[in-house]
This record gives sequence, C-alpha cells and structure tokens, in this order.
Amino acid sequence: MTPYARRGVHGQTVEALARRILGGRIPEGATLDLVALQSELDVSLTALRESLKVLAAKGMVDARQKRGTFVRARADWNLLDADVLRWQFEGGSTTGSDQALLRNLAEVRAIIEPAAVRLAAGRRTYEDLDALDAALAAMGEQDADPARAVDADLAFHRALLAATHNELLERMEMVIESGLAHRDRIVHSSPHSGDPVPAHRAVLDAVRDQDSRAAEAAMRALLDQADRDQDRIGNADEPDATDDTERLHR
Repeated sequence: MTPYARRGVHGQTVEALARRILGGRIPEGATLDLVALQSELDVSLTALRESLKVLAAKGMVDARQKRGTFVRARADWNLLDADVLRWQFEGGSTTGSDQALLRNLAEVRAIIEPAAVRLAAGRRTYEDLDALDAALAAMGEQDADPARAVDADLAFHRALLAATHNELLERMEMVIESGLAHRDRIVHSSPHSGDPVPAHRAVLDAVRDQDSRAAEAAMRALLDQADRDQDRIGNADEPDATDDTERLHR
C-alpha cells in the first residue's frame, strides 16, 4: 500500500490530521473546527472534507447533524489498518503508547508466526524458498545500511507468510509489517543489536526440510531473540543514574 504522504496535498492533509488525532492533539470526542483547520493546513475546504472521508473510513472520525465532524472513541478506530499502524509508529503517538504498541505487536507475532511457519514448512514451493533465500542473503550483506536491513527482514517475513498459501494469513503482513518496520529501524540502527541472520537461517533450514516442529521451534527462538534485542537496546538507551549523580557533584 502506498503511503498517503506520497499522494500530494490530499495525502499530506490526511496524514497531518491522523497524526494529530493519534498523538492526542485533537482528543477523542473533540469537534473539529473545519474553518480553522482549513486555514492552518492551507488547503481548500473540499480537500479537507475529502481527507476526513479517508479517516472516517478508518473509524477515526464521524459527522452528525448539529454536532459537526468529531473524533470517535479509540475503541472505534480500525487499529489493524496498515495506515493507522504506520501513522502511530511514525510520530502519531507518544513514547509510552509507542512501546505499548510494540509489546502488542510482539504478542501478535508470537501467536501468528509460529503457527504460520508450521504451515509454510508443509506447503512451501521452490519459488517460496528462492524468495526466502534472497531475503536472507540481503540480510547478511555486511555493507547493508539500516534501511536495507529493514527491507530484507520484512521481505523474509513476508515470504514466510506467502509460503503458507493461505490468503488470510498472507494479508496479516499488513498488520505485522508497519510495526515490524518501526521495530527494525530501532534495532538495526543500534550498535547493541545482535546478528539476525543465524536465527532466520534456522527458520529457513527447517522450512526447507519441511520439518514443521523444528520450524515452529526456530521461529519461537527468533522471536525470543527479537524481544531480547529490543530490551537490550531499551536498557542501553536509558541514562545511567550513576553518571547523572556524578555529574551533579562535579
């Protein structure tokens, strides 16, 4: 799916409004002042209304006679929508909710991916293996920058879901990908992250051997490593209390 920001003024307006809502600058239940927003965003009223239709389709806003256009409760938002997920990870939410989303993503992956890889091991084709091999090779390139490393990791997990040959599971990439891309950008940009290749290779080897149990076990080990990497990076980024104390006494 092409991000809305790449679709001109309309897309930029959609993203600007979405991120204000997701970030709490326009809170749940608030009625939107369309005239003020039109002036602030420097767009036509028609463009603003068309952008709000996009957010309405995602359950984020609604309109009522005498009340006008308002932000719906978060419980009504389509949080599984790929754009909504991406907006939250790209600046639409606070750090606390961002971390909560990552935890939620980890739980979803722990439910879906081990089961999916069991199917993939039994159903994979040679074309599926070629796609997985290519993604793993790109992941192992020593000179790969963080962006390319993220793309390779996403390609690997996308190929695994495709190897299930289950259309609904393949669509789960839209749920997993936005959050996984955000997590990968953090992990692959940090000097504290571990080498992801061995864990991914273990999954691929089991899928290649059509060993469903080994594939599931390897995927669970991969997800455990992902959790450890994320925790290690989070701890490394926290300020050292001892250093802060020492600085105060200098």
